[in-house]
Amino acid sequence: MTIVFCCVAPHGAEVIPRLANGRERERFEPTRVAIRRLAESIRNANPDTIVVATPHNLRLLGKIGVVIAENSSGRLRESGREVFLKVRCDVRFARKLLRRASSAALPVVGANYGAAEGPSSEMPMDWGTLVPLWFFLKENRLKSEVVIVTPSREIPLAGNFEFGKVLGDVAERDEKRIVFVASADQAHAHKKDGPYGFSPRASVYDRLVVEAVRGNQLKSILHLSPRLVRQAKPDSLWQMAMLAGVLDRVEMKARFHSYQLPTYYGMLCAGFERSSES
Repeated sequence: MTIVFCCVAPHGAEVIPRLANGRERERFEPTRVAIRRLAESIRNANPDTIVVATPHNLRLLGKIGVVIAENSSGRLRESGREVFLKVRCDVRFARKLLRRASSAALPVVGANYGAAEGPSSEMPMDWGTLVPLWFFLKENRLKSEVVIVTPSREIPLAGNFEFGKVLGDVAERDEKRIVFVASADQAHAHKKDGPYGFSPRASVYDRLVVEAVRGNQLKSILHLSPRLVRQAKPDSLWQMAMLAGVLDRVEMKARFHSYQLPTYYGMLCAGFERSSES
């Protein structure tokens, strides 16, 4: 057994205390409490590797990306303040995942940046990766390595689901303890004055996602109406489809922690735990 924990975690910058002003710090506190509960579960799981599926790294048209760089680092700036995070990447596991997904005829590509290897092999870290890892690695003081994967919105949603199944298979045959994180903010069309405007479908989308998590039926999101998704404007569906694929291979029980609407997008925290370790 090597998949030791999975979760859905948000990535709004203001959830990091240093990046929130006074009012924001209070407004995002319920999500901050919940993501720290996820961090506690990850600390207890003691993973060797954390796989993060993020919507904000390389957007490869029609391709699922697997980062094979040796390092990743990035900065976030909000309200005149800054945080920085640097991690080592698990290149061996990333390359194994890439090979297996390619053999399964999935549209995957390996992505590196800077140099083929060594210190200059460093993928810039996006906020979808940095924010959850701030809690899971920095605050936890864990030294886990990281694998960054990026879903594709141009392929059928089932393709991201199938990638998750491959990931689950590869992880279950690996000797390392592995955590999978779907870095995901929910619908982005909750506020008229937000950058994506308002749609009443945003609340419908978020409600259906929360119900899928609470009912331990995450796979049901594969059947959401494409029109609903277009109108709600989430950035969560594709990473959660990967998570649903992992859960199709590894039986886990959902634990809902929180749903909050502190701004124009919804934020959900949920963990998925094995009933027992073998």
